[in-house]
Order: sequence, then C-alpha cells, then structure tokens
Amino acid sequence: MSGMVKTGGKTKVGEEEIREQISALGSPLISQRHQAISALRETGKPAIAPLIAALAEAEDNDKRWYAAIALAKIGESSVAPLISAMQEQGNQDFRRYAAAALGEIGIPAIESLITAMGSEDRELRGFLSQALCRIGAPAVESLKQRLDDADEIIRSCATLTLWQMGETGLPAIVENAEKDA
Repeated sequence: MSGMVKTGGKTKVGEEEIREQISALGSPLISQRHQAISALRETGKPAIAPLIAALAEAEDNDKRWYAAIALAKIGESSVAPLISAMQEQGNQDFRRYAAAALGEIGIPAIESLITAMGSEDRELRGFLSQALCRIGAPAVESLKQRLDDADEIIRSCATLTLWQMGETGLPAIVENAEKDA
C-alpha cells in the first residue's frame, strides 16, 4: 500500500490509495469490489468527496451502486456531503444512488433528509422522500413531528412521504388528522 503515510503513530490513507480503491469498485471481481468497499469504509471522511465525485462521474449503474454502498458504509459522515451534492447535481442517476446511500445510512440521516425537503427543487424532494421510505419505520416519528411544521413544503413532504410508506406511515397521518379534528 504505497499510499499509506505515517502521521503521529496513526496510518493515514493517501489520495492515491483512495483513487486505487475507488477504481477497484469497477473490478470484474466481486471480491475486489468488496475489499475496496471495506478499505474505503476504514478510510472514512477522506474518501467521501472522491466517492461522491466517482458517483457523479460513473458511466454505469454498477459503478454508481458500489460507490453508493461505500458511502453508506462510511456512515453518518457521508450524510451532509451527499445531501449537498444532491442539491448541486441535477443528474437523476446520481440523485437516485445518493438517495439509496442515504437510505442505507438510516437513522443518522433522517433529520437532515427532512430538513433538506424544504428545497424548492421538487425532483430533489422526491429523491429525499425515497431515502426516507427506504429507512422506513425509524423515520416515522420524525416525519410525524413535521406534519405541523411552519414550512408548508416540509409539512406537505412529510405527509406525502408517510403516505408512500403505506402501512408503516399511514397511522401517523390518521393520528395527526384525528388530533386536528
């Protein structure tokens, strides 16, 4: 691992090593892809921006998928950069896979996803909603709390997301309607 640098007793992964691991996400060997995901997860924050760039530049869904998995495995640190990139990127494929990564991150992404729904970008809100639907039941309480939000867009998005969740989210809508009756 030529990209490894010793810094004060800790090993830091260099940019070249990160690029090599991201490149390995496109390997024809699944075992190499999985090893690359593990290495990128261990790298953590320094791998987030290059992974987001790789997700944006990917030429096929396989590469997008593995970049999204690596971002999801890094976890909570990926949430804010992914949402920011989704706001900047209009590409539907990028947004779809970024939303999948956020959905896989799960609970740590919930509040940021709901807050980002205040956007004027309808398409972006749809992808954020998909991420929350992917998270499922753990997102219901936070969405339920936003049914009376001061921001009309967030209120509407919370309602629609709960609706899309079906049996998981509908009871929250009904309960909120009964409370207002």
